[in-house]
Amino acid sequence: MADGFAYGGPLQGGDIACNLKKLLGQTVTIYATCGGCSGSGFTGVLIYVDDCVVKLITRIGTPPSCSLGSTCCPPGPAPYRGYGAEPFVGLGSITTIPIASIASFVQNAIGN
Repeated sequence: MADGFAYGGPLQGGDIACNLKKLLGQTVTIYATCGGCSGSGFTGVLIYVDDCVVKLITRIGTPPSCSLGSTCCPPGPAPYRGYGAEPFVGLGSITTIPIASIASFVQNAIGN
């Protein structure tokens, strides 16, 4: 309990949150104390930190194939289809991790 990271402790993970706030906008890997695929960690761009949760962009969605919104692109297979003929290609993903579940995190050594 002296380190402040135990459940019900006075800091409730405040030291981890404080360190992660300094890394906003950077790519990090966070390892959580839960089962399944989370044991491999979550790598992404850190976009939000508070005393309860952190949020990472773990997959960036694809842009429109013709961002001008006109027939600027020649017809044919994606990504060169004309306006209105875009296939669904993905919206991206954001991962939310409770501070209390963070076992460790890894950051780049350069620039910190």
